[in-house]
Amino acid sequence: MTLPDIPPLLDRMQSEIESCIDNFGLSRERLALVGIHTGGVWIAEKLHQRLALTTPLGTLDIGFWRDDFNRQGLPEGIRASHLPFDIENRDLILVDDVVMSGRTVRAALNELFDYGRPSRVLLASLISLPGRELPIQADICGAALELPAGQRVKLSGPEPLTLSLDTARR
Repeated sequence: MTLPDIPPLLDRMQSEIESCIDNFGLSRERLALVGIHTGGVWIAEKLHQRLALTTPLGTLDIGFWRDDFNRQGLPEGIRASHLPFDIENRDLILVDDVVMSGRTVRAALNELFDYGRPSRVLLASLISLPGRELPIQADICGAALELPAGQRVKLSGPEPLTLSLDTARR
């Protein structure tokens, strides 16, 4: 299977975000991007530059909000989350690299709401894969892919950003 190149996926995501800004009447001055470590932050950085947003980029490390502690324990290398703006009543775009089960996004939403109540949260994902365990779908998506059994997509970066296939772990 050939994976798509990243620049056209970012073009599509940028276009979809700009459509959301127009369709929902979002204020660019009040809009903030929040990337989920690690790949989501890399994608959010690219989108933040392309959109020329004035609000600084936010980052989340959802390690403490994961629901699989009993199986995996705390992940190594947890970073501090950084939200350099008040999220109360702000429009947010939560950015992840790959959405599959929906559990990472659920953890990110739990963490965001610990900081306040945003007026809207849109989900942007570079890649969407089948396999949802929770009813979570990306509002903005670079590409939806179907992969052979036992395969996952892995984003490497930050420079250059590349996609590769990886063997699934359970």
